[in-house]
Amino acid sequence: MADLTADLTRAVERHCELFNECVRTGDWAPFTASLTDDAQMAFTNMPVGPFHGRDQIAVAYAEQPPTDTMTLEAVETLGPDTARAHFMWDASGDDGLMLLRWRDEKVSAIEVTFGAHSTST
Repeated sequence: MADLTADLTRAVERHCELFNECVRTGDWAPFTASLTDDAQMAFTNMPVGPFHGRDQIAVAYAEQPPTDTMTLEAVETLGPDTARAHFMWDASGDDGLMLLRWRDEKVSAIEVTFGAHSTST
């Protein structure tokens, strides 16, 4: 049996690597292709979203693409398909938290909280 923690850590690393590559190229098609058709994306403390479905997420990235890459700081395994990732934005140095879920080797849910380290207990 594969090591669940190692598998999820690698999945989060791949997700962040793909995100960073899309920031650099401006082409978000590979990123959105890594999502399930019915993927959900939400931001807990930003006035944007939530987004329902790969197509709606693709439109959001096309209309307002991120401009900063991220560095993964830590990954916590929360379940067989769920991980929490702590990250830092490379240019600004601000921190954040992503809750990620997978289904059939694709991302099915993303929940992002900015400034998560400074507000967590």
